[in-house]
Amino acid sequence: MASSHATHSVIDPIPADLPQGELSALLAEVGLNLDEYGQFVSRLGRQPNMVELGMAGAMWSEHCGYKHSKPLLRKFPTKGARVLQGPGENAGVVDLGDGWAAALKIESHNHPSAIEPVEGAATGVGGIVRDIFTMGARPVALLNSLRFGPLSDPHTRYLFGGVVAGIGGYGNCIGVPTVGGEIAFDPSYAGNPLVNAMCVGLIRSDSIMRAVATGAGNPVLLVGADTGRDGIHGATFASDTLGEDALQDRPAVQVGNPFLEKCLMEACLEVLQLNDVVVGMQDLGAAGLTSSSVECAARAGMGIEIDLAHVARRERGMNAYEIMLSESQERMLVIVRQGREVEAQAVFSRWGLHSDVIGRVTDDGMVRVYDGDLLTAELPATLLADEVPIRYVEGVPDPQLYELQHPDWDAILPHENPDTRYDNALLDVLASPNVASKARVFRTYDHTIGSNTILQPGEADAAVLRIKGTSKGLALTTDCNARYCYLDPYAGGVHAVAEAARNLSCVGAEPLAVTDCLNFGNPERPHVFYQMESAVEGIADACNALGVPVVSGNVSLYNETNGVAVLPTPVIGMLGLLEDVERRAGIAFRADMAIGLLWAKHAGDEPYAGGGHLLGASQYAETCLGLKVGMPPHVDLEAERAVQHVCREAIRRGIVDVAHDCSDGGLAVALAEGCIAGGIGASIRLDELEKMHPGLRSDVLLFAEEPSRIIVALPLSNWDGLKELASSMEVNLCRLGDTGGDALNVERGEHQLVSLPMLDVAAAWSGARG
Repeated sequence: MASSHATHSVIDPIPADLPQGELSALLAEVGLNLDEYGQFVSRLGRQPNMVELGMAGAMWSEHCGYKHSKPLLRKFPTKGARVLQGPGENAGVVDLGDGWAAALKIESHNHPSAIEPVEGAATGVGGIVRDIFTMGARPVALLNSLRFGPLSDPHTRYLFGGVVAGIGGYGNCIGVPTVGGEIAFDPSYAGNPLVNAMCVGLIRSDSIMRAVATGAGNPVLLVGADTGRDGIHGATFASDTLGEDALQDRPAVQVGNPFLEKCLMEACLEVLQLNDVVVGMQDLGAAGLTSSSVECAARAGMGIEIDLAHVARRERGMNAYEIMLSESQERMLVIVRQGREVEAQAVFSRWGLHSDVIGRVTDDGMVRVYDGDLLTAELPATLLADEVPIRYVEGVPDPQLYELQHPDWDAILPHENPDTRYDNALLDVLASPNVASKARVFRTYDHTIGSNTILQPGEADAAVLRIKGTSKGLALTTDCNARYCYLDPYAGGVHAVAEAARNLSCVGAEPLAVTDCLNFGNPERPHVFYQMESAVEGIADACNALGVPVVSGNVSLYNETNGVAVLPTPVIGMLGLLEDVERRAGIAFRADMAIGLLWAKHAGDEPYAGGGHLLGASQYAETCLGLKVGMPPHVDLEAERAVQHVCREAIRRGIVDVAHDCSDGGLAVALAEGCIAGGIGASIRLDELEKMHPGLRSDVLLFAEEPSRIIVALPLSNWDGLKELASSMEVNLCRLGDTGGDALNVERGEHQLVSLPMLDVAAAWSGARG
């Protein structure tokens, strides 16, 4: 299709004989190395100019191009009977039945949050919300997965407070409830916190919008905020490690406006209701106008022309390089039918939003950027989007890993006799930052706006929302035990998926789909690449075994400060479905309930020498012994699947009212949390459990984190029904005790292991321990 612009040569190409030092400085600015630059020039067939080089640097960055992770991501299962849209779009979409579908996505905003915690976290929320409503789905829930250094450090407290304020401020203002998530602490995150935001939206299954630029001649609209200089090189900044001069990168952090985002969301959802007006929609996130235009064109096998003279700016003197790489927030690219742009613009105008026709779709596969009649960039869309150079690294385990995995447990563990008490150990674990109550955080978030939230933070292992007008409910969670991933990355990946699915099953939901956020250090280092490669394999194997495809996600690498990497943290966000939202379970014990444990034996887990090895990678070992050592417990995925099925079916049949998985802190912490949530005590005897695990140390019985275990509470009259159900699936069920009283008592034979007033238990967990 002929261009409407005058034809000119691309301006000011970079000289082929540029001195090495000057060229290296240019490449450092855009985040490319000499080899990548050589490949770009060769494929382009000429010398690029600075605008083109900046566009290539952004699109070929780790953040946009996945050059270390793309081959690994192909290992994930991405298809399934319910998958309507898998990876490759702004968000994944799964079928919920009865004409409904859910869109889900999780992404990171780690580096920006390390520099400007409030704006970094806020714009992370804004970006993930746009990913959802760009698909045509109305956002109904936010979750977040956060990691920080020790709270004893003043800088960590500054980052922590800023991130929480940014998440709460943005989410509360746009009217999307923050319904769940997780927070964990470790020294490795001190300089590089992890801020992962997940959003879920609802849509009619026949109304999914995609980010494609189709139809030669169709106009391209830029809608929302004016373009400024904030966020330039944000994608490049997110694809490098943080150093001592990290504060110099503050201009790469975007500034958000949640009230404008609310208007943009409502306007976009309204314009999508117009009959056959919008053909494609893409938010301007990382790499701004560059990535949105290039990706829309490349997905459709088309080209696109943009005239920067029509881009509204909030700063004077901006050049083409700055406009194309700006990551100013609350902006949307909308491709509409030719001749229908006035209808679309009228909707945006009613919402007080600026919209301009800045270009059009072409059929030659080229991305052309004009500034008036001046051609400032001309590049093949596929060169930027699909020809990212892949970097191959041979993963090698850290030489210290074997020693960490195989400590001398006999030397580590204290002597135990029948009279040994674990009152203080339980209180210490409950008070540890990774286990203790996060109520002071989630109470700053609005988790009820929209009146869909049924199970709120702290009430259950997963959040539950109703789907209005139906009997259905959504269950949502985020999970990752980074300590497991550090000590055995493969096992850590398996555990992350298994625990997320278990949390959904504990509220009665069938797990449907995964969205993942893979947070790792510098992948150019062999032991970091080994962590990533192994964790991905673990995630893939668990997803295949449990039948939960990966439909979307994000990779965040170079998470380290001054050469110190964060613990490998592949966060799993998972969505589940309750066919009848009234049949659900929480974690709060009530009076006069029988307490039981659903569990399955795992191959290779037979105890020896007291079973001290079963405390490997546990919160107890880290809190009470001061050691991050051992192997995470083995997960038998078939046994895991069976235990989860029994739990879901027991809830569906109304047999079980309470279900809570055993994870951080093991059985003792799970029991304590059920008592705290219900404001009631419990009397527990471990005799029946001991018969199934003879010879184990008491601290192992209390604090080992063996997977595939779910504590259930139910009326005693329902016990036989649960026993029959568990037996039919070859799942073990043992009686632990009963609820009642105002103390938590745990006995083993004639010996008292724990006897604590509930006031002391609750005080330790809530941070009010004296």
